[in-house]
Amino acid sequence: MDYIISPVATEKTMINGQKENKLTFIVRREATRDAVAQEVERRFDVKVVRVNIMITKKGKKAIVKLSEKYNAEEIGERIGIY
Repeated sequence: MDYIISPVATEKTMINGQKENKLTFIVRREATRDAVAQEVERRFDVKVVRVNIMITKKGKKAIVKLSEKYNAEEIGERIGIY
């Protein structure tokens, strides 16, 4: 099952991508940290260090921290948020 609905492209998420190597996604309500981590690793061929989940008025948001070996900006360019 695909849990990722779409990437989030705001000024704050772009700064997180540059400084902290993080990507932000809107995910399905039933998504868990492990499921999001596995899907990001499978879709983008990267290693995930940590996933934080937030429930907002607009839905569920996942902030994914990538391993130092990978660059969040490059992944963001590939998926079209930069």
